[in-house]
Amino acid sequence: METKKINRRNWIKTGLLTAGGVVASPYLGFSKNNLPLQLDQHGNAIYSPFFKEYLPNDLREFPVLAAKLNANENPYGPSPFALEALTKSASGGNRYAWKELFQLMDKIAAFEGVERKNVMMGPGSSDLLEKTAVTLFTNGGNVVSADPAYMSLIRVAEAAGGTWKSVPLKDDWSHDLDAMEKAIDSDTKLVYICNPNNPTGTITSTEELTAFCSRVSEKVPVFIDEAYLGFLEDSAKQSMVSLIKEGKDVIIARTFSKIHGMAGLRVGYAVAQEQRLIDLQKITRAGMGISYPSVFAAISAMDDETFINESRERNAACRNYVYESLTKMGIEYVPSYTSFLIFPIEMEGKAFLEKMTAEKVGVRAFNFMNKNWCRVSMGTMEEMKLFTQALNKVLA
Repeated sequence: METKKINRRNWIKTGLLTAGGVVASPYLGFSKNNLPLQLDQHGNAIYSPFFKEYLPNDLREFPVLAAKLNANENPYGPSPFALEALTKSASGGNRYAWKELFQLMDKIAAFEGVERKNVMMGPGSSDLLEKTAVTLFTNGGNVVSADPAYMSLIRVAEAAGGTWKSVPLKDDWSHDLDAMEKAIDSDTKLVYICNPNNPTGTITSTEELTAFCSRVSEKVPVFIDEAYLGFLEDSAKQSMVSLIKEGKDVIIARTFSKIHGMAGLRVGYAVAQEQRLIDLQKITRAGMGISYPSVFAAISAMDDETFINESRERNAACRNYVYESLTKMGIEYVPSYTSFLIFPIEMEGKAFLEKMTAEKVGVRAFNFMNKNWCRVSMGTMEEMKLFTQALNKVLA
C-alpha cells in the first residue's frame, strides 16, 4: 500500500487527530466506513496480529444501560470541591483562563516536584499523547510499545506516517522491557509505555521501569502514560516523574479523568523536559482546549484528599467483589492495578457484547493472543452486582 506523506499544516486540516480518540473510545457515533481502522470480515477492529477488539454492529447506537462499564469512568466524581468550584466559575465561561491555567500549572509543578516550565496542560492526557505523535511522526519513523497497549498515540503515529513496532507483553502481563529495548533501531523516534497498562490493568516493576527509562531515554525519548497511577496507594513512589529532575528525556502523562472523576471536564497534563514541551507547543496551545470552569475544578480537585482516598477505596472494594464473583464462577481473572480488569470468556466476543448489552450492561471485548477477553470498568457496587448477575446469566 502506498503511504501518503502530508505536511503538518495539511495533517491538522485533515482532522485525523481523532484517529486515536476513536479507537480509544467505547464506541463513538461514527459509521465503521468512516473509522480510521483496519477491520476483519466480521467488522471487528484489528490493532495487531495479536490484538483485536470486538465492535458492535452499529456504532451509532447508544443503548440504555443500567451499568455503563465500558469506558473506565469514575462513577463517584467530580469531587464536591471540584463541583463547587465548577459552579462558582461557570459564569466566567466567556473568558479565557490564562492566569488561572498558570495557577493550576504551578500547583501541578509543586505536586510533581518540578518547575512550571516542565508542565504542559491539555484537554485530557489522550490529547497530549496524540499531539506527541503528530510532532514526532509526520516524517515517518517508528514507535516501540507493548502489545496489547492503549492505542491512542499509536494510531495517530500510524496515521501521521509512522509505524508501530509492537512487543508482546510477558506471560505475567508486564512489559517485556528487554525485548522493547532490543526493538529500538535507527528509525525509532519514541518508546511508549502505559503503566499501569490499558487494556490489561497490569503493572511493570517500578525498579525495572525506572532503570529502563533512565537508560533508554539517552537514545530515544520515552513516553510513560500514568493515567491510572492514582489508583495505587503509593502512586508517587511508582511514578517516573523523578527522572525529569535527572535531566532524562522522558514524558509523563497524567489526567484528571480517572481518580479525580473528571473525564467529561477534559483536563490532563504532561511533565517533560522544557525543550521537549517547546517542540510540542509548536503545533498546539494545549491549554486552549481546557474550559475556564474546568481549570477551577481541577485546582480544587487537587485539594480534596478525602474524595481521592474514598475513590481509591471504593474502586478497590468493587474490584475485590468482582474477583470473588469470578472465582466462584471458576474464572481466572488477571489481577488489576487500575479501575478495570480483564478475564477470559469462553464465547465469541461480538456475541458476548450483544448478550451483555441485552442485560443492559456495557463492557468491552477483546482478543489477545487468539483468546477472548472481557474488560469491565469498575462502577458503583450496585452496578458491579448488576454486572455479575448479567455475567452469570450470559455465561450459564
